[in-house]
This record gives sequence, structure tokens and C-alpha cells, in this order.
Amino acid sequence: MDLKLNNKVAIVLAASKGLGKAIATALSAEGAKVIIGSRDETELNKTASAIQQLTGNDVIAIPVDVSDAAQINSFIQKAADSFGRIDILLNNGGGPSFNKFEHFDDAEWQKAFELTLLSFARTSRLVLPHMQKTGSGRIINIISGSVKSVLANSVLSTSMRMGVVGMAKLMADEFGPYNITVNNVAPGMISTDRLKHTLPKDVDPETALKEKAKSIPLGRIGKPEELAAVVAFLASEQASYISGTTIQVDGGASRSIF
Repeated sequence: MDLKLNNKVAIVLAASKGLGKAIATALSAEGAKVIIGSRDETELNKTASAIQQLTGNDVIAIPVDVSDAAQINSFIQKAADSFGRIDILLNNGGGPSFNKFEHFDDAEWQKAFELTLLSFARTSRLVLPHMQKTGSGRIINIISGSVKSVLANSVLSTSMRMGVVGMAKLMADEFGPYNITVNNVAPGMISTDRLKHTLPKDVDPETALKEKAKSIPLGRIGKPEELAAVVAFLASEQASYISGTTIQVDGGASRSIF
């Protein structure tokens, strides 16, 4: 299937590794010009070179801390200047710490807010004029399966990502007249470094992962590339009538009906 992403300009955040890297690779493979950002400049440059070598398409690396307002303003401006337009925004920011509610103070809540909710609002606000100018756009947020089914010790992540779900629903309503779609992708257990942080500390990681996989109907942990394929479709012309929704990529793990 031709996703019609040739020469589309895509921003992918938190892209030096994990889900962000897989998504940037998938979009580049479909012909998009990709601009990737993360805090780790060395890893970011390595990732940009690897993707460009693999796909043969332009990949630009711009270091950025998405929780820093000044940095994200500068990043979006540089991204827009690179190719003269912005067609796709992939919001991604890792995630807050895992622990019980009682262990988080105001500083931890504020940090989670700036990383996981406010950063998505900032980037979306900043790309909006560029998408309005071209008369179309895609905003895609990577959130978490915890918005559909409670995940132990994820109070910071769940609280902020539920905020993203509500924000995206309203943005889809407001941005629809500009032909801009807004959607969320909610990963379940995908093989990334972040998944490892959720594992019990006193159990062998491989054993713990096999145990977790037993609760998944497909019987295994997902691959970053499988989630990236969903994102690439949502970024495509074929997904032009999908907006304001949250799509789970979890191997059927969630038992929620709605």
C-alpha cells in the first residue's frame, strides 16, 4: 500500500531510541522527510545517520528537551525552516516515574505535567499555524495503555495521559475544519527500555517478561515496529477520516470494552 507520504515533513520526538526511533524509521521508509528530536545529542545523531542510510531519505537531528519551553520553541522553528513546512507531528516524551501515589511530592507531579502533558500542548500549538497554511496535517500522540486499563504504580503517567486523551478529543473538534486530524496511540507491552522499568526488581527480566506475556492473548511482547506501522498509517492519506480516537496496540491485552 502506498501511504502517500513522499516528501511529507514529519517531526518525531523522543526519537533517539525505542518507539520514537521505530516510528521515525517507518515514516522515512515511506518517503517522508523526518526531523527527529531528543535530549541525547550523540544518540540522536547516530539514529539519524542509521535511518538515512537505511531508507535513503533526508533525516535531520535537532537536540531538544521537550519539557523546556524555550528549547521546544527553537526546535519547531528550526524544523519548519528545514523543509519549509510541517505535515506530521509525533508527540512522544518517554514517561514519568513509576511508584505508588503516596511517594510523589509536588515537584514530581509538576515534572510529570511538563513532560507528558504540557509538552504535547506546546508542540501542537506551535505546529498548528504551519499545518493551517498547507490545509492539512496529522498530530499523533504516543500515550499508554493505562488510559484504558489501570497499570500498577502508573499514577503520574495515567493522570497526565488521560489529560492528553481529553485534549486530543477537543483538538480534533477544533482542528477538523483545517483538515488536521488528531489521534492517540496507546502502547501495551512493547519491547522497550521503559517496559523494563515496570518489571519487579527481584526477578530475572526474561522470566518476568515471559510471565507478563501470559496475560496477552497473542502470547508475546510487542515489537516497536508493530506500533510504528500503526502510526505510519495514521499519518497517511488513507487515514484522513480517523480523528479524535485512541488506538490500542497491545496484542489484545486490554479487557476494556470501551
